[in-house]
Amino acid sequence: MSDAAVRLGYLAETVRLLYPGPGSPRPYTVLPHAAVPRRLAPRRWWHLGSRVQVPVEGSIAAHLSEVFGRPVETVLHVRPARRANRKPILEARADGRRLAFVKIGDTDRARRLVAAEAAALRRLAVLPLRTVTVPEVLHHGDWRGLSVLALSPLPVRRGRVPAPLLLEAVKEIAATGANRPAWHGDLAPWNLCRGPGGRLLVWDWERYETGVPLGFDLLHHFFHRALRGMRPPVAARACVAQSVRLLAPLGLSAATARQTALRYLIALADRHAADGHTPLGPPQSWLNPAVDHEELLS
Repeated sequence: MSDAAVRLGYLAETVRLLYPGPGSPRPYTVLPHAAVPRRLAPRRWWHLGSRVQVPVEGSIAAHLSEVFGRPVETVLHVRPARRANRKPILEARADGRRLAFVKIGDTDRARRLVAAEAAALRRLAVLPLRTVTVPEVLHHGDWRGLSVLALSPLPVRRGRVPAPLLLEAVKEIAATGANRPAWHGDLAPWNLCRGPGGRLLVWDWERYETGVPLGFDLLHHFFHRALRGMRPPVAARACVAQSVRLLAPLGLSAATARQTALRYLIALADRHAADGHTPLGPPQSWLNPAVDHEELLS
């Protein structure tokens, strides 16, 4: 089944799930929204045609209106197909202004991820972060058996993130684990951007974790940038090869850096296995060659 067909099927399921109530239909749209520049959200064939009509009464929009104490309109994001962490994502808007991004836990896995992000953001909210800016938890609750997490929108401005800023952010995130280094868990290029005041805006904290080797975030960022132009086996070997340079500013020796890179790649493969999703292919096709190559050099 094509990506487009999967998206459309998921859209139909999501609309039925979030807008089940009776009442007068009201127009809503599916991203790309007219207000979003095409360069950020290119139009696709399934965005053509009439708007999606959904009821308001008894819907997630009505629930969010109660949460925020004002009439709320919602814009539904259709996520890429076949993602392990896929879940409905909404924009809550009022008076032409974005109030929040809203994540819906519609499966057991999604509910766990939503709860983990809420806990992580509450933990970070009480810490004196100087470099990293994170969303604020505006609401976390349940609605019709679904988890609902509303987060404050960040003032995203796309642009290249300077390496020194990324490094300082990684150090600050690691320090949030106190004596047990922490990592964001998915510090990929699409989950961060340069913000006002020389800070780094970082979102999607679903995978935040403490007690991991120092440097996992830098390796994750490098690996996912490499995957844009390399096949997974090549990107994995590049991650190990570049680990010495990447992790030297964190004070890691060459041997420790390479070992950390291998542990990171193994942890990523374990995550994919736990999710039941292998976006890079089976581990023996991309992880094993990197491990075997390192063993040959030892």
